[in-house]
Amino acid sequence: MERKAMHYVGIDVGSTATKVAVLDGGGALARTLLCPTGFSSVDAARRVRALLDEAGIDVDTVAVVATGYGRVAVPYANKVVTEITCHGRGAARLFGRDGVVVDVGGQDTKIIALANGVVKKFVMNDKCSAGTGRFLEIMADRLAVDQDELARLARAGTPTAISSMCTVFAESEVISLVGAGEPRENIANGVIESVVARVAALAAQMPGGAYFLTGGLCDNVYVVERLAARLGKPVDTCPEARFAGALGAALCALELRAERG
Repeated sequence: MERKAMHYVGIDVGSTATKVAVLDGGGALARTLLCPTGFSSVDAARRVRALLDEAGIDVDTVAVVATGYGRVAVPYANKVVTEITCHGRGAARLFGRDGVVVDVGGQDTKIIALANGVVKKFVMNDKCSAGTGRFLEIMADRLAVDQDELARLARAGTPTAISSMCTVFAESEVISLVGAGEPRENIANGVIESVVARVAALAAQMPGGAYFLTGGLCDNVYVVERLAARLGKPVDTCPEARFAGALGAALCALELRAERG
């Protein structure tokens, strides 16, 4: 009888997107999956199960660890682990050295200091703060552009201050600027600078030799550039950094299987 390949699955159920990382039997990253979380984390977990089934991975026969905002909504997970632990472990695997992880999520921003590959300490922003990925999504919608276009406009604009700490009030500021005839380029620049300034201020609480950007903004080149400028140091990232939390969860799944023999 042919033996099925072993897999270890990490599922990061975020407020905006659900990310999945699958390790092969040797612990190498074999596959990533992404789907919107939508209204219900439970529904997102069902969609992930269907996607894994399509990929030939039976969640009933492999080790599964869940993390993120909706981690308790994954009924087939063998274990749930905190976001901080998983993001730290995932980043340590991706970047291979100690530093400070800057994870800009849809709901919050996490700053995690790594020492010897594990979490040393961390800070998080206020969930009402305008320093999250969801803030950029809302403002892009208000300007009738997507994230790529928002970044392109911002690069061409000059700063326009967005001062509100609350997303609702900041959106009102943007509406007022639009009504006053402020160019979209300038508003886009102000929006991104607002987010970057808040993230940088939080990250500055964890000074380190290197900064690693994870989360949904890791492929936004302009945001990476502006964050590095604010911090005064390079910010490393990579396409897989969006899956750092899921990767960390998958690494926990690998350990879980080893513990159980």
